[in-house]
Amino acid sequence: YDIDLVWQPESGEIGVVTEVEAIATDDLVEYNLDFHGFDIERLTVDGVETTFERGGDELAIRPDAAIALGATFTTEVTYRGVPERYDSIALPDMGWFSGPDGEQFVVAEPDAAHSWFPSNDHPLDKATFTISITAPPAWTGAANGELVEEVDDIGSVTRTFSMSDPMTTYLATVVIGEGWQIVEDEAASTEEVAVRHVLPPDLQDANTPAALLRIGEMIAVFEERFGVYPFDEYGIAVVGGFTGALENQTLSVFGREFVEAPIFEYVLVHELAHQWFGNSVTVALWEDIWLHEGFATYAELIWAEHLHGDDVYREFVAERYAAVELAEYPPPGDPPADALFNGGVYQRGALTLHALRQEVGDAAFFAILRTFATRFAYGNATTAQFISVAEELSGLELDDLFDAWLYDPELPPLP
Repeated sequence: YDIDLVWQPESGEIGVVTEVEAIATDDLVEYNLDFHGFDIERLTVDGVETTFERGGDELAIRPDAAIALGATFTTEVTYRGVPERYDSIALPDMGWFSGPDGEQFVVAEPDAAHSWFPSNDHPLDKATFTISITAPPAWTGAANGELVEEVDDIGSVTRTFSMSDPMTTYLATVVIGEGWQIVEDEAASTEEVAVRHVLPPDLQDANTPAALLRIGEMIAVFEERFGVYPFDEYGIAVVGGFTGALENQTLSVFGREFVEAPIFEYVLVHELAHQWFGNSVTVALWEDIWLHEGFATYAELIWAEHLHGDDVYREFVAERYAAVELAEYPPPGDPPADALFNGGVYQRGALTLHALRQEVGDAAFFAILRTFATRFAYGNATTAQFISVAEELSGLELDDLFDAWLYDPELPPLP
């Protein structure tokens, strides 16, 4: 994907040219992209203006000449309009947001990416991305990956970002803020990982939240447990008008409420852990979402163990277990589409990993996590594949353990 976006703060419109370069996996006389909203001004295939039809969120494209199996072809869509929010069956009110200070940002999990760019909006179809953002000089635009070019023009600045590792569509983001700055964290950065944050004026310089200064330490802790950090950059963007946090690849977006809350440090840990489990290794099937959320929630317990030792880790585990029992959270292995992100996916998913750790021991457990993260890096995985890795490295038959924790309505005893 090559997305060239112009932000117009006076009208609230964006004008966009998106190029989608793809390889045909069959002979094509017609193909579809997912796309919601906007007025399409022009659509070409390999430079030739092409007919198309829209129905719901489907964009059906009919090139003049059939595209042969194995051929590389480029679809270019030129469009403009005021971005609309998107309601998914899993989560309402996703997509493109406008914050209270005019900031613009995207949070698209699970399937709202096509509400701002035409795409094959499914986690199985990862791609590389180049995103260019043009805005007035007072506004700073940022996106996933590395800032590779910054061009000043009369009345505008264009910043271009490259995400060269494969990324699923819902993790693509832009953040645009008046007075926002891309702030380098030189202390946390290494030769392998550049740490930078996109911050509003009041959180820059001496006002940077203390927990944010521990990002380097967090990366080091998780590299020891999960393996080498999978990307070249990391950081967060802080915005208003959003009550959550989302682990967009290399640039997690945090609502201001989280940054000001006592739990900020642990939410930082959670979204960072997703860079391994969720972003590099992404579910092949949405019903396996515990592979994202259970793992990131368990990372919070690893961080507590790092800071405070084994006794506090076990206290935290016991508290999470009591909360799951009290709330009667459902098993995490196959959540319904309209409750995809229920509490069981997070908390009972994390307890599943605790149970596995107790069963196989620390050496095998962390070898399982590192192998899973490495074997499926930049790709997709299923619960069955994780279980296969766990059984391979532990030498144990683990079906009963995973059946009980992931699928049995009755909560197993805490090991």
